[in-house]
Amino acid sequence: MITVVGEALIDLVRVEGGDPVARPGGSPANVAVGLGRLGAPVHLITRYGRDPHGELLAAHLAASEVRVAPSSVHDGRTSVARADVDAAGVATYAFDIVWDPAPGTGVPADSGCVHTGSIAAMLAPGADAVRGLLAAEHARGRSVVSYDPNCRPTLMGEPRAARDRIESLVALSDVVKVSDEDLAWLYPARDFAAVADAWLARGPGLVVVTRGGEGSYGVCRAGSATVPAEPVTVVDTVGAGDAYTAGLLDALRRLGRWDRAGIRRLDVPTLATLLADASVVSAITCSRAGANPPTRAEVDWYLRRGAGAAEGVAGG
Repeated sequence: MITVVGEALIDLVRVEGGDPVARPGGSPANVAVGLGRLGAPVHLITRYGRDPHGELLAAHLAASEVRVAPSSVHDGRTSVARADVDAAGVATYAFDIVWDPAPGTGVPADSGCVHTGSIAAMLAPGADAVRGLLAAEHARGRSVVSYDPNCRPTLMGEPRAARDRIESLVALSDVVKVSDEDLAWLYPARDFAAVADAWLARGPGLVVVTRGGEGSYGVCRAGSATVPAEPVTVVDTVGAGDAYTAGLLDALRRLGRWDRAGIRRLDVPTLATLLADASVVSAITCSRAGANPPTRAEVDWYLRRGAGAAEGVAGG
């Protein structure tokens, strides 16, 4: 089972010229939904209210076979993000969020992987609890630890302060996925591949950098690989990176690389396969509105028919 820890919220999405539409979101919750739809057993530790927005989230998660920790539901309100999507399909966000997971929440003993990232790993007061969970799992060595910074500059403050915390979480992780946009904000004067190499040296067995239309780059102990983006007609990029993360973790699960030693033993051909599988999941998500990742059946259908004559490209 994969345990995902982090925020679930409602995205009020406004496409240029239109009215806001309420859609379930939150980066970790999107990853959990993506995993559930791909057929991975998934447990979500999150926080949302017993209100109409919370009911929308609960139904969405249940429909994607995501098991939610009972302590995730509380009597307060559900957090909201306002997403404005421009003519090119790129979203910008403003947040009204409280992240404060229930005290004493723990990772189930049968979890083969624990994933977190984005707001949950940075926003007080819950960020310290999340870091504590990762530190405990890292020390036990029983679960693969996965992390996606998915930076939100409006919430994270100055890059220098964010870098320190992000680097400390990288050091606790076995798998790290990050976008080149995040790295450009964190390290404006450094090449993305150089940062990936530096992060790998901090402890992970795998670091992946998604580059939108330029594809994705991954580095492991055996070397590096670059995979082009899947051709697709882009509707918007909402949830594309989260879908990539779900695809990457599910590919590791299906390949049986579900322990720290297995990830450290990755070879370059297997790395390239992982990146390609994740890119397909992300591309399908970009081909439709909102954070709406594909099911395993949809991925299989896409692979059978081929990318064909689609126009444009999309990555994570």
